[in-house]
Amino acid sequence: MTGERDELQRRLCERESHDMKTIKQHAVNVTLDPDSAHPYLILSADGKEVKLGDKRQNVPDTLKRFNQTISVLGKEGFSSGKFYYEVQVKGKTKWDIGVAKESINRKGEITLGPKYGYWAVWLRNSTYAALASPSVLLSLKGKPQRVGVFVDYDAGLVSFYDADCWHHIYSFTHVFFTEKIYPYFSPCLNDGGRNSAPLIISPVYICPIK
Repeated sequence: MTGERDELQRRLCERESHDMKTIKQHAVNVTLDPDSAHPYLILSADGKEVKLGDKRQNVPDTLKRFNQTISVLGKEGFSSGKFYYEVQVKGKTKWDIGVAKESINRKGEITLGPKYGYWAVWLRNSTYAALASPSVLLSLKGKPQRVGVFVDYDAGLVSFYDADCWHHIYSFTHVFFTEKIYPYFSPCLNDGGRNSAPLIISPVYICPIK
């Protein structure tokens, strides 16, 4: 199995563009923040996976915690520079992935969009959209199994990629960040069991730049 995985990574590496290799040099170690997680969300012990549970967890309702929207933030925030991470979305019919500013409202129903401090894309059944103003329907070449998120804080750029075939999904540009931003995730409702797979923050395989 290890040999097959290495061979797959070698073939993917050959297909990877120079730009993507450069972006991946900014890979960061993202973990989920349990203090922000909606009470029904279950996080893995290593903070790399999140899924919706069947019952409310016994957690305090602090200002940091989402109390109605099925969401969670990354533990570490960023206020400068560039960073990149990948999220496995395999087996899911619905998800939200992006970044959010620190001062977002985490209580009650939440609207995703730059106006509200979120820069995100989502999947709803077979429909992908960038949650801009207004939302932009996305026509993708395939169904991503892993989504890469790249942020250049100082340049005001948030870009999304299909991390397996290196296709660009969407970019928010000319963003004027004024505060710390955090990775944002929502595994969404379970959709009668069809969407019960977790979101998984994946290791980033970095190919050598030639």
